[in-house]
Amino acid sequence: MHDLVIRGGMVVDGTGAAPFRADVAVDGGLIVAVGNIDAKGHYEIDATGKIVTPGFVDVHTHYDGQATWDAEMAPSSWHGVTTVIMGNCGVGFAPARPDRHEWLISLMEGVEDIPGTALAEGMKWDWETFPEYLDALDRLPRTVDVGTHVPHGAVRAYVLGDRERPGAVPTEADIAEMSRIVEEGVRAGALGFSTSRTVLHKSIDGELVPGTTATAEELVEIGRAMGRVGYGVFEMASDMRRDWNEFGWMGQLSRETGLPVTFAALQSIAKELPLEEQISEMRAQNDNGAKIVAQIALRGNGVVMAWQGTVHPFRFKPAWVEIENLPWAQQLEKLKDPAFKARMVNEDSVFPESDIADFLNIVANGWFTHYEMDPDFNYEPTAQESVAARAAAAGMSAAEYGYDLLMKDDGKGFIYFPILNYRDGNLNFLEDLQMSDDTVNSLSDGGAHCGTICDAASPTFMLQHWVRDRAGKRIALEHAIKRQCRDTAELYGLHDRGVIAPGMLADLNVIDMEKLKLGKPWLAFDLPAGGKRLLQKADGYVATIKSGQVTFRDGVMQGATPGVVLRGPQAEPLALAAE
Repeated sequence: MHDLVIRGGMVVDGTGAAPFRADVAVDGGLIVAVGNIDAKGHYEIDATGKIVTPGFVDVHTHYDGQATWDAEMAPSSWHGVTTVIMGNCGVGFAPARPDRHEWLISLMEGVEDIPGTALAEGMKWDWETFPEYLDALDRLPRTVDVGTHVPHGAVRAYVLGDRERPGAVPTEADIAEMSRIVEEGVRAGALGFSTSRTVLHKSIDGELVPGTTATAEELVEIGRAMGRVGYGVFEMASDMRRDWNEFGWMGQLSRETGLPVTFAALQSIAKELPLEEQISEMRAQNDNGAKIVAQIALRGNGVVMAWQGTVHPFRFKPAWVEIENLPWAQQLEKLKDPAFKARMVNEDSVFPESDIADFLNIVANGWFTHYEMDPDFNYEPTAQESVAARAAAAGMSAAEYGYDLLMKDDGKGFIYFPILNYRDGNLNFLEDLQMSDDTVNSLSDGGAHCGTICDAASPTFMLQHWVRDRAGKRIALEHAIKRQCRDTAELYGLHDRGVIAPGMLADLNVIDMEKLKLGKPWLAFDLPAGGKRLLQKADGYVATIKSGQVTFRDGVMQGATPGVVLRGPQAEPLALAAE
């Protein structure tokens, strides 16, 4: 008698091999058999007509605060994710001196659009050092495993204190202390170190994040700290300015330490190097012995605009400014007033002084880049589906058409604005990148951008759009699963998951591919202190299993919380290693 048997499914095992029909047996949290299994299970799942995959491994999330209070770990856990890695982009909450708590919250709120009030109320701050933070995470049960980076912002704030300002130059002693803290964190179990070097990342007060002006010497010395431990991933978001020579020092660091360096590879208005040049320079370094890996998103990184969201096209209208601080019920009453609508539609936006003024103008007036999010929304929309095109066809101004879209569902309508990764008006540029061993599927930002982005559903989008529904070139199911399971797991040394084979961790999904469908996003106000976040569910997930326990059935949490805090790389089972 096995603990669990999944019967009759089409197994997509994560290796890239062709799917095959088999049963999967689980005992003690591990897969023990794959094939024709006669023995019964205490719990059985009929997977006839379904696919069975490893649990998805998401290497780019920001659950650093949420993981200290939330066991469900939604929305990632709703989309088949059984392992998340957080602390990306140089932001996080450890190490943390007591007098820097508010500063760290403001940094996270500004960079990742996570409500500061929610973080302030939700976190207990029962830690100061990074090892103590891991211990605090260990005290909470959860549905997924969590891995961490040591974040540059927190480390710099801990060491420099009040000296930490944009452009601050640390002393040799400061860099040595930062390196010591990173080494301590990695030895305690962190899977790597992260930093951010982009003007798009600012605190809530508008200050650049600490890593932006760090020197290559500082970054390399911190990387060497991981080298002394012998493992760890160096993760970075960067504007890729030519004079920074990012790939030069990344290649040097990777060759010297033998460790992987990974970066967010995007079509971005902030990046000086075009995406094609980023990939070319990365490959030149890799040809010279480095291991640099590009993290790619599978769709446009799009802002979901709504009246109650963080941003919408009318955000800078004087009429909106008059009502922006009113309770929602009063705002809605004004928005329904035809006279108020006419005023808002016709008046000009007034933008604050900003180094992203051109971008703000596109937010407000770039209707050719905005798309209606209807129930069957396609995240690869065409120019003919833009608000501008649909407004013209309806004989309306784009602003009035957009206003009406936001007023749908009693003021709960959405407009999609892909700000990154959609320069060409399609996703064709990702086709070759998805076939490359030097890229990984990533950048879901699960847990972050609560009022603007909902990309934690990326694994579902991968299967629905890229595998099943895309009008253009698609990718094979077995390849997609490999990229979201084994490839992401192996980048971070998690060799015990991502593949369905005896001895591997029993992290599994049972998915009905015919019924798989992203739901319409919605704004929930369920974070601590009533903080808002965009959420999105999906149909088609029959079951998600974490370490042999069924955590979700048909999208509903079952109560099991087998997730743990990952402490360093996880070894491949001896049985597989011997093959």
